[in-house]
Formats: sequence, structure tokens, C-alpha cells
Amino acid sequence: MGDLLEQGAAFLDDQRHRHMSRPVVYRRGTDEKEVQATIGRTEFEQADEAGLIRRTESRDYLIRSADLDLGAGPIQPKAGDQVREQVGTKVLVYEVNAPGGQPPWRYSDPYRRVVRVHTKFVGTEA
Repeated sequence: MGDLLEQGAAFLDDQRHRHMSRPVVYRRGTDEKEVQATIGRTEFEQADEAGLIRRTESRDYLIRSADLDLGAGPIQPKAGDQVREQVGTKVLVYEVNAPGGQPPWRYSDPYRRVVRVHTKFVGTEA
């Protein structure tokens, strides 16, 4: 018998992907691919030079690891990549990034099926 927790995680990921995701375009340089992503957020806390705590919120995209394939096999997200989200007639552009030296992505599950990509809003295109 297989790992029941892994089977349960696979079932829940399938349900998330099927019912809680929307199409976005993942872009690195001139390479891009449409993928299904679930929208999330992460709050980061960071102390500034004066010792004050600053909170920053990122818009996160949960994407299946295997789907992040720009043609030469699955990639890991890196700072500077873009996620482009169509909202009505506009395209919202988010850059892969995390504040304070934090990694711009992490695995969202122990089986490395899904990555959580941290982004910041950089602009809108008509």
C-alpha cells in the first residue's frame, strides 16, 4: 500500500487545481507558457535600519512544479521572472520577487508538486 498522506495530498492538489485556479502566463525573458495558478498571499516582516518592523504582502501564485516547463524541462522560479494575469481587458504584470533577501519561491507541499511563487505588482498593460 502506498503512502496515504501522499495520496491525500495528490487528491487535494487535484481539487485545488481543478476548482481554484485560473490561467496566467509565466514568462522568463522571451519564453513564456500559460499555466493554471491559484492566487494566494504571504506576509513578510522585516526590521528596517531603525528597528521598526515593516510588513510587506506579496501576491503568490501556486503552480504545479511540472507545469513550469518553458521547453527544456521544468524550471525553478527566479527573481525577475514575470507572472501575467488577464483581468478583463487589462493584463496585470507581477514580478517574481520577495523582500529582505527571502527566496522568491518555495515548495508548497512536502512532495514538491506545487511551488508558491512570491511576486510584486509592477504594472498594467491595456
